[in-house]
Amino acid sequence: MRIENKMIDKEIRTAGRIIRIINRTYTEKKFRLLAKLKVKIRKREKSFQFIEQWIPREDSTKMRICIFKPLEQKKNIPGVLWLHGGGYAIGSPELSKVIIKRLMEASNCVVIAPDYRLSVEAAYPKALEDCYATLLWMKRHAKELGIRDDQLMVGGDSAGGGLTAALTLYARDKGEVAIAFQMPLYPMLDDRMNSKSSKNNNAPVWDSKSNYNAWKLYLGDLFNQDNVPYYAAPARAQDYRNLPPTVTFVGDLEPFRDETIQYVENLKKAGVPVKFEIFKGCFHAFEQICPKAEVSKKAISFFINSFTYAVNHYFAEQKNNQKR
Repeated sequence: MRIENKMIDKEIRTAGRIIRIINRTYTEKKFRLLAKLKVKIRKREKSFQFIEQWIPREDSTKMRICIFKPLEQKKNIPGVLWLHGGGYAIGSPELSKVIIKRLMEASNCVVIAPDYRLSVEAAYPKALEDCYATLLWMKRHAKELGIRDDQLMVGGDSAGGGLTAALTLYARDKGEVAIAFQMPLYPMLDDRMNSKSSKNNNAPVWDSKSNYNAWKLYLGDLFNQDNVPYYAAPARAQDYRNLPPTVTFVGDLEPFRDETIQYVENLKKAGVPVKFEIFKGCFHAFEQICPKAEVSKKAISFFINSFTYAVNHYFAEQKNNQKR
């Protein structure tokens, strides 16, 4: 799907042009270089509490997690596991600071963001294992975190959205922890790249070549194989039953458009409640790159309102069921 500049929403078009000039495609070499540049919160934050902690993995190594808490935290509030994007190859939890602040402002909640292993360090399934370990840790430490273990939510953007979708499938199948709500924003789901939007896509920020290189790193020896598990590429799943209520959105110009649409349809067919929007003239991560654009404000509002609805509706429903 070839993307011309005139197809891009006017308010984000200039940013798109600049990004195309600065960085047209992520190569494996570029992924490995950028993976070393991790953003960290160094100054004291005044709008929320920020705590770094190291938790154990099964192999006895330790993983860094970032804990974000409201300044005035209520009791027994939802806990959110937020997974950062970056094509599975780059990024750090702190990159999600803005969206995490919005979640806490919208509804008093505690957000945990793991510094999961990147594909340049270790291929699948290490990132998923780290995310699941963090989810279990949240459940086991719910009381000290001040969250309810039956109100655990999971979300992420891009590759973090893909990990969100994979994690809900994995948690469903394992049966050790229940996820109440999921938020896989413009998720990276399908390694096969056989949809119209994922083929020959030259959109700003994330194009088909970047997508190909990222999947190659993430899957390792599984790349281009027929036996890729759906925990690695959730679009390969056949059974979407008993997954949590979902909110997601995607731009209509980006490679992940069609796989997101198909994922939503699969969820709906399985009886899973879904809130979904497609935003015209938008490339990957448009709402983060151009947050002041009207289309970005609409996307952010849609996402946050859906999150707030989930907290007020689904969790209230759980409380009522517990009283009966």
